Amino acid sequence: MIKALQINKAFGDLPVLRGIDFEIDKGEIVSIVGPSGAGKTTLLQILGTLSKPTSGNITYDGVDINSWREKHIAEFRNRQIGFVFQFHHLLPEFTALENVCIPAFIAKVPKKEAERKAREILDFLKMGDRLDHKPNELSGGELQRVAVARALINEPTIILADEPSGNLDTQNKEELHNLFFSLRERYNPSIVIVTHDHELAGKADRKMELKDGSITRNENL
Repeated sequence: MIKALQINKAFGDLPVLRGIDFEIDKGEIVSIVGPSGAGKTTLLQILGTLSKPTSGNITYDGVDINSWREKHIAEFRNRQIGFVFQFHHLLPEFTALENVCIPAFIAKVPKKEAERKAREILDFLKMGDRLDHKPNELSGGELQRVAVARALINEPTIILADEPSGNLDTQNKEELHNLFFSLRERYNPSIVIVTHDHELAGKADRKMELKDGSITRNENL
């Protein structure tokens, strides 16, 4: 599903990623760990087409999008990649249902169809009774579930998560960790999780460790 070849990234004279090579299969869950400053978030941003490498190449299901115009890359990102961040980034003036629908509206999905899909996903995530609640009326765990639903609305082939359980208490962390595996069973996306949480990292199919911008370990679990 994802193939990275010799990915390098530098900000000015500061190298952040150095010769990154890896492949991620369809439906595989991969965790990326390493100390702060190792380049984990930078790599995730490149995988998500939010940033471009200084050199190197990434293909998605055999397709090289590097030569595409930015408009087409943005459309690909909207339809094929779902993002889950440490901070949920929900819009406070909209309900849970409306927040989940936004990426579908951007993809020009008809309103009724977008709302139907949003309800279905929120129900699967046990949020069916919270559709009309705004973010300030939801708990931390509920907010993150809405964010996960938003990431799923366009049925992406790839989900990228950056410290998704970083702001959650122990119980909500455990529920979110289990949720990723439920998502794989139902929707079968490839999932890449950047995390400092050793428990979550250890549940993945494979764990990659970054240090000083290089992969120092890449092992199946």
